[in-house]
Amino acid sequence: MKKKHYFGRTVDFLLCAVFAVAFLLPTVVTITNSFMSEAEINANYGAVFSSGGGGFVSKTVNLKFIPDKVVFTQYIRGLVDSPDYLVKFWNSVLLVVPIVLAQVAVAAVAAYGFTRWRGRVRSFLFFFYVILMLMPYQVTLVPNYLVSDWLHLLNTSWAIILPGAFAPFSVFLLTKFMRRIPYALIEAAKVDGASEWQIFTRICLPQCRSALYSIAILVFIDYWNMVEQPLVLLENADKQPLSVFLSNINQGEIGLAFAMATIYMLPSLLLFLHGEEYLVEGIAHQGSVKG
Repeated sequence: MKKKHYFGRTVDFLLCAVFAVAFLLPTVVTITNSFMSEAEINANYGAVFSSGGGGFVSKTVNLKFIPDKVVFTQYIRGLVDSPDYLVKFWNSVLLVVPIVLAQVAVAAVAAYGFTRWRGRVRSFLFFFYVILMLMPYQVTLVPNYLVSDWLHLLNTSWAIILPGAFAPFSVFLLTKFMRRIPYALIEAAKVDGASEWQIFTRICLPQCRSALYSIAILVFIDYWNMVEQPLVLLENADKQPLSVFLSNINQGEIGLAFAMATIYMLPSLLLFLHGEEYLVEGIAHQGSVKG
């Protein structure tokens, strides 16, 4: 039995290792190749980028992880010589950070209302929220465009921030998490004379800390990678985020594309690494009431 147990664990470990390498390989290649010179990149991958996207690659592609010589030319070109990339990066920050803060705040209040309010109307509204959550944003993009046009918000940041602030996914996730808080704990607080605001801020929010972290991470990653919304709602290219501007890098600037993609990935990677524990706990609904 022990041999079978060890064999099963070994197989699971090898499968996890293979999947981990497969998922991490594009990220590692992007980061390491961003420190290569343009000539070295063309020597290793020139056959791929010169194939036109649909032709047969006749030359051997050299997948390389360690550059022959570490250079920072691409980063200097992208951040110093061409400040457009840096401007687009801050456009992304100024769009995504308000969405994350507003969506977490709205979700916390709405989830508390759905948790404390009982009745058929609440059940209907929550079911309506679930239906909206199941709709992809491509379906609601045209209504958002029409409403933004009617409110004269087109080509402004509000056309993206306002729909993002009231997205239903966070409300659904946080409501399910808040309902796990023992009702006896809330009743004890009411007996002690706590108001609804005190129950919300001193009992519910601290117990939902992991869920709030996980929601913030998921929302940030989702909107950090958005492309369709700014393309449709922001006609002025100067206001568009870096996620849209990355596609403008042509084939003769592959090294620059690697460098800018690395910079673009850094906020998501750092946020994920910082809140990985909260993310797993929040999604798995493993939060517990602490005495």
